[in-house]
Amino acid sequence: MKTKALPSQPLEPQATRSESSHSETQTTAANKSPTGAIGREDATAIAKHFSQYLRPQLALTDELKREVFQLRHRVYCEELHFEDAKPEQIEQDDFDQRSVHCAIRHLNSNQLAGTVRIITTKQQDELLPLQKYCAHAITHETLAPQNFLPHQICELSRLAVPAQFRKRQTDKQEGAALGVINEDTFSPHEMRAFPYIAVSLYLSAMALCHKTRRFHIYLMMEPRLARSLKFVGIHCTQLGPVVDYHGQRAAYYVDVREARRTLNAGYRKLLTFIESELFNHSPVKL
Repeated sequence: MKTKALPSQPLEPQATRSESSHSETQTTAANKSPTGAIGREDATAIAKHFSQYLRPQLALTDELKREVFQLRHRVYCEELHFEDAKPEQIEQDDFDQRSVHCAIRHLNSNQLAGTVRIITTKQQDELLPLQKYCAHAITHETLAPQNFLPHQICELSRLAVPAQFRKRQTDKQEGAALGVINEDTFSPHEMRAFPYIAVSLYLSAMALCHKTRRFHIYLMMEPRLARSLKFVGIHCTQLGPVVDYHGQRAAYYVDVREARRTLNAGYRKLLTFIESELFNHSPVKL
């Protein structure tokens, strides 16, 4: 079994210049604020549409974990080609043995619409992936993982949204990034919820980390993803230089307690719904 940590994925694909301009226009119109804040009515609509078509859940059973690993194979092996395709069509590594997997399920089709994992540690000799593979990317002495207790740190990785819940770039390049929905597959009402799948995966991870008191979150990601998260109200501290790791990426740190305070008001209602769904149905231990 090949063990290789892969970086976090962006909330939206790298668009062409024309696509990017169109997307920015749509975003500004929808939010009516350059800071990304959304109004109370919009927040209610987001939570309503999300809850009508999508449901967050924790993959705590072997059956659900297998679904997650199959989805990751489709995205990381068959679409993005970050890993070689495997005969069993399962994408899995050694870090999954100490991970908890968050997922978003599309209710009408009963398919997983996305997943992200939280890699945990319990003792000092258990390293996070960015410590093992990208230690040179961490130069911030105060916020380095080793400065915190092992049961208080974690790393988010393997965010994946399958092709039917997004659309590829117009140039159809392999390895298209994640986040934009496939307009030909679902109804207009369903599509209103889908742009929030990637955001909701991060909110699910935040909710779980806060619930289990793993306050110190690490990510290895592109700077543009950090900017996207800031738009939502999640502020990431860069821990060192951008390095060549599946592209140009850097190590980042998030204090989940601070992230909950700075989260844009419109997304707090969505976070509340996600917490209710995750923790009212399953006991959680991380």
